[in-house]
Amino acid sequence: MSIRVLVVEDNPLNMELVLAILEDFGEQLSVTVAGDGHEGLQRFLELKPQIVLLDMQLPGIDGFTLARRFKEINAASIIVGLTAYAMVGDKERVLEAGCDYYLAKPLEVAEFKHLMKVLMETEGLHEK
Repeated sequence: MSIRVLVVEDNPLNMELVLAILEDFGEQLSVTVAGDGHEGLQRFLELKPQIVLLDMQLPGIDGFTLARRFKEINAASIIVGLTAYAMVGDKERVLEAGCDYYLAKPLEVAEFKHLMKVLMETEGLHEK
């Protein structure tokens, strides 16, 4: 059974990059996308994803608010905060909002792939 992944990203180029990287995992992942915070919340409720790749700077409902809501709804979902916020303290803000992991933009492809592999293996998601 494939792992349910929700990608919430409003920037088309960033979305394209994330989807291209996720394609490398083939049928191991079932990927759903949302282009803003409101759509992200709706898709989260419908999908109950195991992994959420969440842009922190979204129109409507921002990623910080969404991360808190997602954890209230389903604490087991793993949330990876994707953000261009790369200043001192930003990583802590992302993690305090409820994200389990933090990746700075622009994304490093090798780092992103490695994190996805780790999540799939160590979190036992491949067996659910």
